[in-house]
Amino acid sequence: MGALSHLRVLDLSRVLAGPWAGQILADLGADVIKVERPGKGDDTRAWGPPYLKDSEGGSTGEAAYYLAANRNKRSITIDFTQADGQRLIRELAAKSDIVIENFKVGGLAGYGLDYPSLKAVNPKLIYCSITGFGQTGPYAQRAGYDFMIQGLGGLMSLTGLPEGEVGAGPVKVGVALTDILTGLYSTVAILAALSHREQRGEGQHIDMALLDVQVACLANQAMNYLTTGAPPRRLGNAHPNIVPYQDFPTADGDFILTVGNDGQFRKFAEVAGNAQWADDPRFATNKARVANRGELVPLIRQVTVFRTTAQWVSDLEAVGVPCGPVNDLAQVFSDPQVMARELAVTMAHPLAGTVPQVASPIRLSQTPVEYRHAPPLLGEHTESVLKTLLSVPDSEVERLRVAGVI
Repeated sequence: MGALSHLRVLDLSRVLAGPWAGQILADLGADVIKVERPGKGDDTRAWGPPYLKDSEGGSTGEAAYYLAANRNKRSITIDFTQADGQRLIRELAAKSDIVIENFKVGGLAGYGLDYPSLKAVNPKLIYCSITGFGQTGPYAQRAGYDFMIQGLGGLMSLTGLPEGEVGAGPVKVGVALTDILTGLYSTVAILAALSHREQRGEGQHIDMALLDVQVACLANQAMNYLTTGAPPRRLGNAHPNIVPYQDFPTADGDFILTVGNDGQFRKFAEVAGNAQWADDPRFATNKARVANRGELVPLIRQVTVFRTTAQWVSDLEAVGVPCGPVNDLAQVFSDPQVMARELAVTMAHPLAGTVPQVASPIRLSQTPVEYRHAPPLLGEHTESVLKTLLSVPDSEVERLRVAGVI
């Protein structure tokens, strides 16, 4: 039994941030019921190609994007713009512990599905709202998407080649990182609210905003600005506070060198055949190396091109200097450490036979993550949920289907 197998989650969210939080809770054992629009479902069901292939190589119509964030859930389709649909959602909320939604501020109030309305039927309910800008503030009514928030929230001002270099300019992160981080923070907030409920017996409303999360995750770069008043500039793959801590060219590609202290730099200098660097006052300390990165980095580049990536990794790992290759995803999933940690798993799927998944990184000794259900087909569990959880008779299920409610 999973750590959260005693909990039920009503997931009204779609796309990524909300579904990511729901998937984490589902991986940990919670019964997550994903509510989708009849006939359409989560927006990401249509965000392909690529699509999952069946055993004969044909498309199943299940988009890879959707498959990334919805395993271990049950899918039901309910049109809550109709009164009967609203009634069903309220009945499900009465039997749930958590609601996750990511509609615009006030978007569910007109349907009687906002926090005050659902709190009235379930005072212990934990209701997590995820929006671009939060429930308050001058931007509260705006829609917010990951790419836009990466720009507005400062991340893109830090990502990309330095000004003056060919190809310089702002660059977004290669995955929707703000959405992912918001899903993670939402999960933490939900678990904190559950702990509070255990002690006080009351639920609460959680107000999560992509912009808040993006700014919070600027971490040391935010503090660099707040302590100096000078906005950090783009440094490409270099680190603003540590040198050398970036990519370097090799005889057959590139590798990452991450020198974390002066002792490691001395070892690197020795392996590189330039032990004198560690005694040079320009480079002897990290503070000096940061101040003189413009002189040091070209010297290192002139040396690294004479060995292959594999040689550098082998030579530096032997003396305890952190480094590594720059892998594409084919190399990632064939990496022996990734394989040893079983980060790629396979689950049974009703259309494709099997579906690949990226494993959860959470490793619990007593309540490990279980891979119970593949990402569900649209409405796959509508009848079973209505019949078993709400005791809806067959005749009523048929009436709701004919009326387009389900």
